[in-house]
Amino acid sequence: MTQRWAEVDLSAIRHNVRHLASLQPPGVKIIAVVKAGAYGHGAVPVARAALEAGAWGLAVSTPEEAAEVRGLVADPWLRVLVMGGLLPAEMPRAAEVGCALSVFSEEQVQALAGAGRPVTVHLKVDTGLGRLGCSPAEAPALARLIAGAAGLRLGGVFTHFASSDADEDLTRRQFQRFQEALNALGIDPGLRHAGNSGSALRHPAMALDAVRIGIALYGCEGKGLRPALAWRGLVTQVKTLPAGATVGYGAAWRAERETRVATVAMGYADGVHRARGGRGEVLVRGRPAPLIGRVSMDAVTLDVSAIPEVAAGDAATFIGPDGEARITAEEVAEWSATNSYEVLTSIGQRVLRRYSE
Repeated sequence: MTQRWAEVDLSAIRHNVRHLASLQPPGVKIIAVVKAGAYGHGAVPVARAALEAGAWGLAVSTPEEAAEVRGLVADPWLRVLVMGGLLPAEMPRAAEVGCALSVFSEEQVQALAGAGRPVTVHLKVDTGLGRLGCSPAEAPALARLIAGAAGLRLGGVFTHFASSDADEDLTRRQFQRFQEALNALGIDPGLRHAGNSGSALRHPAMALDAVRIGIALYGCEGKGLRPALAWRGLVTQVKTLPAGATVGYGAAWRAERETRVATVAMGYADGVHRARGGRGEVLVRGRPAPLIGRVSMDAVTLDVSAIPEVAAGDAATFIGPDGEARITAEEVAEWSATNSYEVLTSIGQRVLRRYSE
């Protein structure tokens, strides 16, 4: 019997792709970001649903992730992009996957040129995030190097916004830097893409040729989107504890009154952050139950005194709907002192994924 599961609604994925596409200027391509197992939802089912809904391409972080989804498109060398940073020594092996690769240095380009096979590359320009990417001043020389290298094709040039969901001024400055870098290339940049979920929702005029949709694909952090995931575990025991009894490691919670306590098969090995100890709620029988005590590796405990009908075998909902009530990934993120990205990608491998169309 399955004690821990996540229900993934692929129709919500399709809705989110279509909704986000409707917000962009005509002709803008949607690139569905399915790295990290599609943010915990499952890379292959989510990628297939996104493509069915009209997504032009897919983006991942590693060559291994690209290999998992490349068979879903007829031309992965064009439509599947590995965005993560690779060492020059890793480039020839990555080229064997047959997908587009991101580059940001002369050493990477030279390593790919010596790989002995055609490779599509996207040049990444750092306009203010401060992570991967060449400087805008370096971009023209690198673009020409790519264009002149045997076997290489400049398929695109891109950047990544640092705070498109919160800092409009910074986003506009980054976009301006990127446009200036594009204008200075002197050659066809291929696919120009800067937009992510935040800018696709708030700054569609910055879409250029394509937008990379990550967290919004899964229904988080934006209006008009449908959450795609519900996350549940089984209640395995219910007991009544007297006033003064303690619950959990470290005896961190003490009952001030007689308390009905439900133990649920879901712990930090499954994605419930230890920061949740004594914070937030879980839904049982359509009603909220406070999480009490510390989060264990395999279990959490709930105060179900206000829900006397709770019994072993009931489903406890950590994310998603239960009756008229709902818990969102954003709420869980607040209780966990993190963001919805980490909440979703933390859901463990022993949590069974179930898919509906």
